[in-house]
Amino acid sequence: MAPKSHLIPSRSAKKAHYDKETIYSILDEALFCTISYVFENKPFSIPTAFVRHEDKLYIHGSVGSHFIWELEKGIPVCISVTLLDALVVAKSAFSHSVNYRSVVLFAQGEKIEEPGLKWSALEWLTNKIVPDSWNYLRPMKENEVRKTTVLAFNIDEASAKIRTGMPNDEEEDKALPIWSGIIPIETCRRDPMPDELSRDIPLPAHLMPSAERNQKIDGFIDAWFNSNS
Repeated sequence: MAPKSHLIPSRSAKKAHYDKETIYSILDEALFCTISYVFENKPFSIPTAFVRHEDKLYIHGSVGSHFIWELEKGIPVCISVTLLDALVVAKSAFSHSVNYRSVVLFAQGEKIEEPGLKWSALEWLTNKIVPDSWNYLRPMKENEVRKTTVLAFNIDEASAKIRTGMPNDEEEDKALPIWSGIIPIETCRRDPMPDELSRDIPLPAHLMPSAERNQKIDGFIDAWFNSNS
């Protein structure tokens, strides 16, 4: 089935992807999204943490939040996510670019009223932000959950857009003695730093730096360059 017209980029449409695997992989790696909507003829764009579970995207917020009040009405929203992979440095400023992976989706919020699903969504979100932390933390209280609204958005009207590779310099610029290439950009979790209350508390296993993570960081540049050269 052909994608709807508003899901097709107006430029570089060949960089677009519409398959769930690509869209879900970007959503699962990103920690924050930006939700845009219109209220009283004024545009608003709010960043917030989110989690994907199956074919829905979940966010949470205070029951007193004006942002949440509007979204729970089911108004149309546009949700965007971008992961920056590299700065693309060309031989001219005009040809500079970035390598990125992005998702844009259109949906309406649905307030989660069923208690079991609401608790599950909060657990999914917590474990995404700090993996494997839900069971370690002090359990949430019923009144804390009552003070929190959880909204779900269907991911059935979405597209991804991806740029990879080296600069696309103009033909007449390629022989210029000006350096060109990429500068990889990576967001990674560094070693935890305790606050004053936790200086004598052992670091829990789920926060321990892993050898696998360190190896991944060490090999990131080589792996990325080899896959895009």
